[in-house]
Amino acid sequence: MPRVVKSREEFEGEVYESLVLVEGSDLPQLDGAEHTQIAHARRRIDGTQRVSGHARYTQDIYLPGMLFVRVLRSPYPRARVRRIDTKKAEALPGVRGVLHRFNAPKAAFRGEDTIFREEVRFVGDEVAAIAADDEDTAAEALRLVEVDYELLPHVVDLEEAIGDMAPPLETDGNVAESATHKRGDVRKAIRDADAVIDATYRTSTQLHNSLETHGAVATWDGERLTVYESTQHVFGVRQGLRTALGLPFSKIRVICDYMGGGFGSKGGVGKYSIVASLFAMRLGRPIRCILTRDEENLAAGNRSATLQQLRLAGKDGRITAIEHTSWANAGQGKWVANPTGPTNTIYDVPNLTSKSYKVITNAGALSAFRAPGYVEGTFALESAVDELAIKMGVDPLALRRKHAGSPKDPMGGKRYSDKHLLECYRIGAKEIGWERRRSGGLRGSALYRRRGIGMATQIWGGGGGPPAYATVHVNPDGTAVVTAGTQDIGTGTRTVLAQVCADELGVDLADVDVRIGDTETPYGPISAGSITLASVGPAVRIAARDAKEQLLGAAAGVLETPKAELRLEAGMIVSKGARTRLGEILGKVDNNTVIGKGGRHPNDPDLSQRTFGAHFAEVEVDVRTGEISVEHVVAVHDIGRIVNPLTARSQVEGGVLQAVGFALTEERFLDRATGRVMNGNLENYKVPTVRDVPAKITVKFVDRPDRRANNLGVKGLGEPPIIPTAGAIANAVANATGARVRHAPLTRARVLEALAVAGARA
Repeated sequence: MPRVVKSREEFEGEVYESLVLVEGSDLPQLDGAEHTQIAHARRRIDGTQRVSGHARYTQDIYLPGMLFVRVLRSPYPRARVRRIDTKKAEALPGVRGVLHRFNAPKAAFRGEDTIFREEVRFVGDEVAAIAADDEDTAAEALRLVEVDYELLPHVVDLEEAIGDMAPPLETDGNVAESATHKRGDVRKAIRDADAVIDATYRTSTQLHNSLETHGAVATWDGERLTVYESTQHVFGVRQGLRTALGLPFSKIRVICDYMGGGFGSKGGVGKYSIVASLFAMRLGRPIRCILTRDEENLAAGNRSATLQQLRLAGKDGRITAIEHTSWANAGQGKWVANPTGPTNTIYDVPNLTSKSYKVITNAGALSAFRAPGYVEGTFALESAVDELAIKMGVDPLALRRKHAGSPKDPMGGKRYSDKHLLECYRIGAKEIGWERRRSGGLRGSALYRRRGIGMATQIWGGGGGPPAYATVHVNPDGTAVVTAGTQDIGTGTRTVLAQVCADELGVDLADVDVRIGDTETPYGPISAGSITLASVGPAVRIAARDAKEQLLGAAAGVLETPKAELRLEAGMIVSKGARTRLGEILGKVDNNTVIGKGGRHPNDPDLSQRTFGAHFAEVEVDVRTGEISVEHVVAVHDIGRIVNPLTARSQVEGGVLQAVGFALTEERFLDRATGRVMNGNLENYKVPTVRDVPAKITVKFVDRPDRRANNLGVKGLGEPPIIPTAGAIANAVANATGARVRHAPLTRARVLEALAVAGARA
């Protein structure tokens, strides 16, 4: 009997309580016995599709009679759109439709009742959209649209927006407090301290640059809207379209078979989705609206630039107080990624205050970017911890060990479901050779090169939770089909769900097909926040067990043997030594259908589910040029049971590579006077190349099931690998050179500047 229960989930650094619908009882924790699939390295079941070009991405969707949409975007950071004249554009042969604020139907989008605003608020904001027979015609028509803009005061720079002279962009100003936390008496602890460090850290805006840009293809058959979209949440897109268009769920289908990267930015409906849908419904033809690379870097979101002030106090070899204040450039975003999250949670420090502020500017909105806030905050916090350790004359790793062993979450006092952070430290220190680390660094490969070692700590959620549902449909030939409303965003979700099903059901991995990325499957959550496997995996296991029980019951009837004497393994029904193929059993039952159902059960509200880890980095720094070479990164993570060591290792390596970009090269440049993005392309925006990546990446896992997390004992891995890398690199650079760079990315210019400052002080 279905019932409604309360659940407690952590997502993107915040804790939520929800009511969820569950049925039946959860399965006991997966035992520690040898399994046929789980805990074994398996190649991706969709690998052949991907490398052969048969995998169908949204950008591959071309339908008969399809029209192409291009969007006219504001050239100004802030202006009022007073008039739009589209007569010349509409007269161009091949133009089939135009939408703008004066003729578009109301379509609610993120709290507003229109997708084309009267006041454009950043360079790249949508002004009008044109549907034409081909992209060239649509682009030509854009140049024929005449717009009368009334220019308004603007500000795009974070620190300028904080200043008293900045023009207010909202009725209540540019700066709003978004989060605060306090425990203990920070002022007294600072007064009583042996050592205090007071430092300001900065991080620059980072752009996602997903290889597949944002976009959608929409069709309307007069009754039903079908949208193909590159998204991390097909159900989130469906919800957004229902809100915008007023259609019931039954008339909207969203499909995402494969997607080429999202990193958090493709979490829901976009204006391109709504525009494509409006044109499809108005013109009765398939509509394609895909962003160009430049548009991607203007309007698809970003990781916020931050300004962070930290004060740390120490006494008797321990951290006694932390004070952390952060400002984040949210652009036109509706929320803020909180950089003080790691400060509040990583270490058991008795006295702490933190405040986080959202700063509104006339720049593109932030969107979630792989561990939003925690990457920025960990860079600042872990740099400051090292600075305090140096001032106190203690080993940075030893200092962290004193504060990392607590079994309780310092934010709420709840006990962790599991925690092995000290084990991460032990493994990482051994792999990097921490005992070689010396104050002042080591001699590098040449006289002008210095070598250093640094480390940083990671904390994140990843426990997942309901609602998440799955079915396992067993065919008469013994093969199985898993359906779930999740997405594979490149992380290997299809493969690990197939492993869970095959292992529990007792069939070969090759006999399991996984069908996901479609709203015509049971509901699944967004693939973000490192929650996918921990949410959907337990539901798949329950569905597979349900199907197996039905199969054993059927086999008992066919074989005239008690069900308790039967078991299913490797696709065979086994009874007293006799082995019969499952397909043979089912073939004797006419027109049979076996469907197992499963749903994720709630988390224990009295536990805090977190993932932990530590990264260690060894670098060489050319003190003449400021060039940083990352020689070795050791990444150690505590994420519960590892279902597939091969895909898990791939996840970590990818996270480290992306983190190297944040640490060393990636930085959006905005012209303050015009508000324009100056490097919105892959030529001038420096994503790491093969020459920039670490010479060696060592990946290690604690690999102990979290037996109080869920029936699989798993937690998420999507975001933990990107969180601590930049802090570890920054600390390694400081160890190598004696110069502290407090602004990420650590460009050559910033390294040289820090070296000059350190030299002057010396």
